[in-house]
Amino acid sequence: MKAFFEAIQYLFEEILFIPLDFLRNLELENWWTANLISWVFILVAIVFFVYWLGQLRKYDKKNDERTDVVSHSFFK
Repeated sequence: MKAFFEAIQYLFEEILFIPLDFLRNLELENWWTANLISWVFILVAIVFFVYWLGQLRKYDKKNDERTDVVSHSFFK
């Protein structure tokens, strides 16, 4: 049973944390490059969020949603 938990430890510490270890070492060498990667991820998230809002607005303009049906009477 001990080997099973040591295998889980090895998986997380030696394999799955490789990208985080890379960023940790990169930050010690060049702070701007390490934070540039974070900003790229933030910009990608903003682009996807704007796209999602555009899709919601397009769906809202079609007026396909039924607003007369409610799940509880106190929502009327």
